[in-house]
Amino acid sequence: MSNKPKNDTFLRALLRQPTEYTPVWMMRQAGRYLPEYNQTRGRAGDFLSLCKNPNLATEVTMQPLARFPLDAAILFSDILTIPDAMGLGLYFSTGEGPKFERPLRDEWEIRDLAVPDPNVHLRYVMDAVSQIRKTLNNEVPLIGFAGSPFTLACYMVEGGSSSDFALVKTMLYQRPELLHHILDINARAVTSYLNAQIEAGAQAVMIFDSWGGALSHAAYHEFSLPYMEQIVSGLIREHNGATIPNIIFTKGGGLWLESIAATGCNAVGLDWAIDIGQARARIGDKVALQGNLDPNVLFSNPDAIRAEVGKVLASYGKGSGHVFNLGHGISQFTKPENAGAMVEAVHELSKPYHA
Repeated sequence: MSNKPKNDTFLRALLRQPTEYTPVWMMRQAGRYLPEYNQTRGRAGDFLSLCKNPNLATEVTMQPLARFPLDAAILFSDILTIPDAMGLGLYFSTGEGPKFERPLRDEWEIRDLAVPDPNVHLRYVMDAVSQIRKTLNNEVPLIGFAGSPFTLACYMVEGGSSSDFALVKTMLYQRPELLHHILDINARAVTSYLNAQIEAGAQAVMIFDSWGGALSHAAYHEFSLPYMEQIVSGLIREHNGATIPNIIFTKGGGLWLESIAATGCNAVGLDWAIDIGQARARIGDKVALQGNLDPNVLFSNPDAIRAEVGKVLASYGKGSGHVFNLGHGISQFTKPENAGAMVEAVHELSKPYHA
């Protein structure tokens, strides 16, 4: 599978090579805002069954590409597949998001944690990656992904999503060695998981540090960043003759861009709270940037969307090294035609910046 995608604009932008326009994809582009996704999910029975069925995961991965001229596909999966494979018992209750039957509360449970073998315990993910690559037929690249060690630990300790992270932060301050143990296991698990995705056909990989921004400055640099750096240093950088770029995205990480850029990653994802031109001035000579339209812009209308896309492009300015994206995942309440208006605006309005 060494064939280069016909449209490799996304990969070239991540490597800061010249492109004819700014490539675009959307976090959560295969999701509930698409009626066809909801139909497939209905057939699957529930979200987890959809993730664990390679045929259906392939189907939903391809749906947004059938609608919009996106420059990349992203594997349809969930960041919590790793802790599920560790035996924590992932389930989704309607309207409440992910939960674990057996969250990490006791010391013995933490000591017993083991790194799952991605080709055994997460075989369904690798099968989905291979199948999606085949189905894409080298039209556009496929992105693989995982959650960051700290973000996974938040769910593993809290037992689900949290508004204040009281349990994991209590552990962080009171028993830091226990949290470091979880993070070390998670970092090794994520590294082998992403490398298995690359071997199965992923052409770029992304680390989602969704909750890193909840940490203090000191805690971020102790409990989140070093573990992502460990992953980046352990990733396969070349496969079948192609470079495999990687992206780190810490939501709420705008204060720490220099530290993130210093991990050795190829690209840094930005949320919408930071100006992309300022981010470029700070780290754009080291890494590519991905982002960073506020997803709620897509609740407006095509003219307003076009104007906001124009502002992001103008702020980044001339030259390559920018992958256009939302500053977080697309909302399930977005009208599909508004997502389409954004993609169209990016492709059209970005051309002069690459002339």
